[in-house]
Amino acid sequence: MTKAGHEKLYKELEYLKTIERPNVVKEIDIARSHGDLKENAEYHAAREKQSFLEGRIAELSEILATSQIVNPAEFKHDKVRFGSTVIILDVKTEEEKKLSIVGDYESNLEKGYISLSSPMAKALIGKEEGDECIVKLPNGSATYEILEVFYEELDI
Repeated sequence: MTKAGHEKLYKELEYLKTIERPNVVKEIDIARSHGDLKENAEYHAAREKQSFLEGRIAELSEILATSQIVNPAEFKHDKVRFGSTVIILDVKTEEEKKLSIVGDYESNLEKGYISLSSPMAKALIGKEEGDECIVKLPNGSATYEILEVFYEELDI
């Protein structure tokens, strides 16, 4: 993943540990003070929230411990690779799209950031400007022509 993606996940982890975790503990204590825990919906909701929170903390900790930070600016972007931004043309509809290949935890379809493990990225990886690729989609397949491959700084 990129350094920006790593920092984003790290900030989320720190927020969960330092802000959310203590808040959930307070919620549990307040709910517990209301009496009978068997019929205490607030208590059960707070415990469920705590369980979800601890799961997310464990997940983020694992991701950050095993991730490898890569600087895509150091690569030559003569062909599509991790960190590349591509302009593609749908051969059938003649619609252009701008996509950037990012790590699994950095993807954001609204910004055009697609995961390295997505079918679209897998079809594009290794291709050069002028190449065509066929992407298998749930509703069939689509053919794209690669118009441009370049690197640009992303707002992850």
